[in-house]
Amino acid sequence: MHITQLNRECLLHLFSFLDKNSRKNLAKTCHKLLEVFQDPLLWSLLNFHSPVELKKDNFLLGPALKHLSICWYSERVKVCNIEDWMKNSFQKDFCKRHENTVSDFLLDVCNRCPNLLSLTLSGCGHVTDDCILQLLKNCPNLKSLKLENCVQITDHTLEAVTLHGASLRTLHVDFCRNVTQAGLERVREKCPSVMLRAERSANMIPDSKPGKKLMLEKGSRKLVQL
Repeated sequence: MHITQLNRECLLHLFSFLDKNSRKNLAKTCHKLLEVFQDPLLWSLLNFHSPVELKKDNFLLGPALKHLSICWYSERVKVCNIEDWMKNSFQKDFCKRHENTVSDFLLDVCNRCPNLLSLTLSGCGHVTDDCILQLLKNCPNLKSLKLENCVQITDHTLEAVTLHGASLRTLHVDFCRNVTQAGLERVREKCPSVMLRAERSANMIPDSKPGKKLMLEKGSRKLVQL
C-alpha cells in the first residue's frame, strides 16, 4: 500500500511523529500530503531550539496551537544573558541580528493563536514586558507561563499577570534578575491560586541602571558599582 492510500486520520497520526523539517519535506511530494501538512490539527504543539527556526516555513501558526516552547542556549555565546558592556564584538553582532526575532514571533502568536494554553521561554533575552502583556491579553486561556533567564522581564510582567492572567495557574520567572521580591509578593497576594516559582530571581544582582556598571574586582568575585 502506498502512503497516499492511507486515510486522513492515519496520515495525521504518521505526521505527528515527524519533526518540522521532515513534515515539510514529505509535504512537498504530493498535493494530498501537503493538505495534511496544512491541517491545523497537526500544529497544536511547537518547540524551537534556535532563533533561525522561527524564520523557517516548516510550521504553521493558528488557533489550534496550544503549547509553545522557545528555548535555546549557546556554548560559544551566552546570548543576551550579560550586559552590553561585557560583550565582545561577536556577541554583540549575534544579539543584534536576533534582537527582535522572538518578540516579533510572539506578537504573531498573539494575533493567530488565541487558544494558547502554555508558553515556555528560556534564554530569550530580548523579550519585553510589553510582549508578555500582549500575550496575556490576547491568549485569555493561558494556564502556564514559564520564563527562564529572560533578563528584560520586570515587575511589569508580574503586574500584568495580576490584571490579565485570570486563567493562569503556573508562573515561573526563574533567573529573571530584574523582578523584585515586592513584585513577587504582589502576585502571591492577588493571585493565590497561581503556583509561583522564582528560583534565583529577586535575590540576584539586577541589571545596572543607566550610567552605572557592575564590575568584578580584580582577583576576586566581589562586584563593585562604578
